[in-house]
Amino acid sequence: MTRSVHPTVRAVWGSLLGVVLAAGVFPAPAEAAAELRPDLVQRTPWNVGARAAGGGFALGFAAAVENRGDGPLLVRGLRATDESEMTADQLVRRADGTRRRVGGVGRIRYTRSGGHDHWHFLRAVRYELRRASDHVLARPDHKTGFCLGDRYDTGRSLPGKPSQPVITTSCRPFESDARSLTMGISVGYGDDYPAYLEGQSIDVTGLPGGRYELVHRANPARRLLETGYANNASSVLLRVRWPGGFGDSPDVEVLRRCPGRERCTL
Repeated sequence: MTRSVHPTVRAVWGSLLGVVLAAGVFPAPAEAAAELRPDLVQRTPWNVGARAAGGGFALGFAAAVENRGDGPLLVRGLRATDESEMTADQLVRRADGTRRRVGGVGRIRYTRSGGHDHWHFLRAVRYELRRASDHVLARPDHKTGFCLGDRYDTGRSLPGKPSQPVITTSCRPFESDARSLTMGISVGYGDDYPAYLEGQSIDVTGLPGGRYELVHRANPARRLLETGYANNASSVLLRVRWPGGFGDSPDVEVLRRCPGRERCTL
């Protein structure tokens, strides 16, 4: 038997419900734990010079990216059997130990290059040679990608820094049939590359003499989540001269170093 509700009681409950709705009093949804994002810091180019290469001349340089953030940079690559490249996702750790997956932050490609054959995260860092006068791009890089890992200890004492390298992957060398991999950089560690290693140079054959800015930029498209992006680029100001003409190696002089800045002028 259905019991009827007295009109007075119904009116009281209706009034209370109206007050609750008007005040916005609802159970608070569970908040996600704080994200421990990386902070990629591009080091200033060093060991800058020029030499003959491939019938022309190349400007070589060493480069490195460090993670000084709250958590590790973790990039997970996956591909289906009918795909030639992996889709790169970022795994962001949270303070409660869970992870957030950020899909489609880039592509990972298998590259064959004279024994240096493994999977590369494409365009994680870009190198640019720009005219100092107006910052217009003079020459682009030809870097195929990066196998990111804990290659050296930065020497910085940071919260969340592991006591020893954790991400020591070689990115599945000689495994072109691999379907997945994980790469990245732990807090307090860096990933470095010497001058003239695959892609660590820019073709300067026939480049007009003058002043140029060599800019190194991490996470250039900002598809990777970080704590901030203000320190993603560093640069050096160069003077390029051809004392023996375009047929001899150019003379390259570093005039100024500009850590944390993409513009580098006197």
